[in-house]
Amino acid sequence: MDSTRRNVSLLAACQAMLFTNNATLIAINGLAGLALAPSAVLATLPVTFWVLGGAIGTMPASLHMKRAGRQAGLSAGTLWGIVGALLCAFAVGIQSFWLLCFGALVFGVYNAYGQYYRFAAADAARPDFRAMAISLVLAGGLVGGILGPSTSRITVDLFATKFVGAYLGLILFALVTLVLLRFIHIPTPSAEVRAARGRPLREIVAQPKFIVAVLAGALGYGVMNFLMTSTPIAMGVCGHPYGDAAFVISSHVVGMFAPSFITGHLIQRFRVLPVMAAGVVLNFVAIGVALSGIGVAQFWIALVTLGVGWNFLYIGGTTMLAQTYRHEEKAKAQGANEFSIFVVMAISSFTSGSIITTAGWDAVNYSALPLVALIGAAVVWLAMRQRAAAQAAAA
Repeated sequence: MDSTRRNVSLLAACQAMLFTNNATLIAINGLAGLALAPSAVLATLPVTFWVLGGAIGTMPASLHMKRAGRQAGLSAGTLWGIVGALLCAFAVGIQSFWLLCFGALVFGVYNAYGQYYRFAAADAARPDFRAMAISLVLAGGLVGGILGPSTSRITVDLFATKFVGAYLGLILFALVTLVLLRFIHIPTPSAEVRAARGRPLREIVAQPKFIVAVLAGALGYGVMNFLMTSTPIAMGVCGHPYGDAAFVISSHVVGMFAPSFITGHLIQRFRVLPVMAAGVVLNFVAIGVALSGIGVAQFWIALVTLGVGWNFLYIGGTTMLAQTYRHEEKAKAQGANEFSIFVVMAISSFTSGSIITTAGWDAVNYSALPLVALIGAAVVWLAMRQRAAAQAAAA
């Protein structure tokens, strides 16, 4: 096995551990928040703080890895996850809502570092293998989609205080990640690379491709997070037991990552914009199904379809983003992209809590429609620009 494929395999395994923890947090954070919050409107605030931790940590994480290298940086990031999980478990044990929010914030820094697994694979891959490398690393999340909610069902009541065991279980997967990262071999950046600055960030972000890549990644993630965060609460309000909610979230995460085995091939065959357009269509379909009823089947179909749509937008956006920066510019370009994603996720996770608890599940879905339409408009706009440019060049 050559070094690129070995690194991609190890990064995919790290992604599996990351999303095992993330899927667990998605399943329990809103419910733990609802149990401890002084007001039901604040139920998803721990989720918001988790995302906010990612937003705060994403640019420092990118710059840290530029200085120290991927292996050292990603390992340091994992330690944040261990500390965050301990804080969350302790917070639930003493019934402190605000400490739970702070623990989720700390854990979010680990998630910020973990989002660079796919970029590490893209940086190490040949241009013709880049989309495939990104897809294969994200495919590791499929394990998390199965393992996370399944583990949480066992650990959620492991101790006398509900949720303590589930939060402590996160530490095990973070420790496995630390071991896996020791076997990754990505060269530490040279002094020349660390010193190089490239173009100003404002010039990079002004590119049409960069704009559409970030919109697809950030708004696609925001819509997905908006609906996903609301789902366990909505299902509880509809009278469905926690086991059904965990099953729907597990299936959703599988829908997010199972297509990764073919998304890279689809991008190579049909190009990136058609795949992103398909992601937009699937988002509309998911919202339509969610509005059709409140049975477990409707929640399941909507969330699985939403996951596949997210996959096409996220991998498509990441692939397009990699075409917009030079090697020496990757830290700030990737950092700006990830910061945008986490800011939108923070807004979506908080607003989903207030909308689901005050206006209901239908209102959540209707609120997502304009964002999906904006992504679709951006994809069409870039396609028209590229077609016009090709026609002008041919003339």
